[in-house]
Amino acid sequence: MPATESHDIGFRQIHTADGGRIRNRKVCELDGQQLGQDDIVRGYETATGTIVPITDQDLDNLPLPTAKAIEIVSFVPAASIDPIQIGAPYYLAATEQVAAKPYELLRQALDRSSKVAVAKFAMRDRERLGLLRVKDKVIMLHALRWPDEIRSASQVPVPDAAVSEEEVDAAVRLAETLGGGGLEDMHDEYRAALEQVIAAKTGTGARPAPAEEVPPASAEVVDLMAMLEKSVQDAKATRGEPGTLHKLPGKKTVAKKAATKTTPAKKATSKGKPRRSA
Repeated sequence: MPATESHDIGFRQIHTADGGRIRNRKVCELDGQQLGQDDIVRGYETATGTIVPITDQDLDNLPLPTAKAIEIVSFVPAASIDPIQIGAPYYLAATEQVAAKPYELLRQALDRSSKVAVAKFAMRDRERLGLLRVKDKVIMLHALRWPDEIRSASQVPVPDAAVSEEEVDAAVRLAETLGGGGLEDMHDEYRAALEQVIAAKTGTGARPAPAEEVPPASAEVVDLMAMLEKSVQDAKATRGEPGTLHKLPGKKTVAKKAATKTTPAKKATSKGKPRRSA
């Protein structure tokens, strides 16, 4: 059974002029007859354009053990599975008494070994690769993509940009500041705002205030150190932590040089005062 549920807001296609519903109808291109689901079967188009019908019986009689069962292939460490392969999750249940003991045996074996099982199974007219793991005393099945379905990352262009050690240190400090948060606190802000828009349209609520417009990034050189410093400050303020931030080495050097070019009085005045982020 599916382990997740969708909370997406569904829309209907309508005619702009009069608001009439737009419906998709399945029509035979030979006789123009509108068809129901019972009138439709699968068909495979050959290289010559001939369409061969494939029935449910054809698929049920495939000579595969996975057509009727989940076939465990191997047990591997969970860390050996690349997350890019992991697809839709399902809960597995032992719906018959004969399956109760094998289910419990597999569950305890997976739990005790701290491993996951790689398996093959059939779903939606094709054989699939899967991962079995235990969650809250229930066996889960994650659909996996076959290795040949994963595209090579070599086709992605890697930017040729140099960053300093100080910038990397600042980024790591930001990661540490933002660490520790759990996914259970995350929520879909876009959906919440969309619900407000729908409520306003139906007269049951007020329209949300428009978001502040973010200025486009300048084509000039971006001061990453200043941006990282501000991000750390903002993260600490959000968590209610003290806002004091240790000066970053690179930024302190720049500030000191700038002070040297000005009068000694300005240098003395600025020294000792905490610098505020823009």
